[in-house]
Amino acid sequence: MRLGFGKSSGVDPTGILNAIASAVVVADRDGKIRFVNQATEQLFNTSAAVLCRSNLSDFIPADSPVFSLLTQAIDEATMVADHDLLIESPKIGHHSVNLTVGSMPDEPGSAVMSFDRRSIAHKIDNQLLSRNSARSVSAMAAILAHEIKNPLSGIRGAAQLLEQTATEDDRVLTRLICDEADRIVDLVDRMDIFSDKPLERGAVNIHTVLEHVRRLAENGFGRHVVFEEIYDPSLPPVFGNRDQLVQVFINLFKNAGEAIEGEGGHIVIATRYQHGVRLAVAGGDTRVHLPLVVTVRDNGPGIPVDMRESLFDPFVTTKPTGSGLGLALVAKIISDHGGVIEVKDAPGGGAEFQIMLPIYNRVIAEQASIADMPTNKEETV
Repeated sequence: MRLGFGKSSGVDPTGILNAIASAVVVADRDGKIRFVNQATEQLFNTSAAVLCRSNLSDFIPADSPVFSLLTQAIDEATMVADHDLLIESPKIGHHSVNLTVGSMPDEPGSAVMSFDRRSIAHKIDNQLLSRNSARSVSAMAAILAHEIKNPLSGIRGAAQLLEQTATEDDRVLTRLICDEADRIVDLVDRMDIFSDKPLERGAVNIHTVLEHVRRLAENGFGRHVVFEEIYDPSLPPVFGNRDQLVQVFINLFKNAGEAIEGEGGHIVIATRYQHGVRLAVAGGDTRVHLPLVVTVRDNGPGIPVDMRESLFDPFVTTKPTGSGLGLALVAKIISDHGGVIEVKDAPGGGAEFQIMLPIYNRVIAEQASIADMPTNKEETV
């Protein structure tokens, strides 16, 4: 295959292809892979040397629309595209991509394929929708707190008065009334966790948080699970709130542990530094880096595909006895930190939650502190 174009100008085309974020594959009509760039190695979790000795069907099911698009582009000597295309297999996991396939006039029988994974902006949009849903729950709880708590207090008080003169058999019923009233009040109070209270943040060692939660899990809900840690000890501090980050990982570890039944449970906790992800801070021109990545991966049954888009919405759960509030709270806390969370299939089965968080920066911390200050403070004499 010739990749010599542009050499007269001193520019290496392979270097250009390796520098772009899209996964680029050159394949022939039979699906034999002839060239890949570095982004393809990440998408397929395989080195370029192995990929160029393989066929697309080794990584993508043969009945995938990918192959019909490849054939169409070569036969018609044109460019074709498909959006929100699902590609998945045990080797590469589950990915939603935009695929563009174009024929190569200089290489008859071959085509260039460009796989663009779902953008980070789309992930953030989904997370913002989940957060807005959480806020709606909070607003609903504020209304219900007034409309429900007051009559419940009267019902509970009446039951306690009846209990003083009731027989032993009737006291069972009065206690049931009190217990149910308390349960409903507790449910309404739990909605308060979604309120938009000021978040105090500072420099937090993410490994200290993860170690603390792991010890809690090993002595409680995760006793039946083997934990594996793959940490990058050189990571800088997170710009976050330690207590809320502890709550995030307690929920994620607990969900992972409950998804694994019987023996052989395995949870991998990994941290790493990732370049290139930046987000604008609301209300200003500052852009925040999100290079600190924490991954929580289990070997359970995984998340059903049809639930992934709404997994972080309140009251959505895969567990028969779950409340559907744990992951909604996780999404809100991560969003409050200016981070991003996503879920995908883990290699070899199971679910993988990936959290991207900002690192501590003194300038950003001072700006956030000023933004959280009350605007109607009374002057002190």
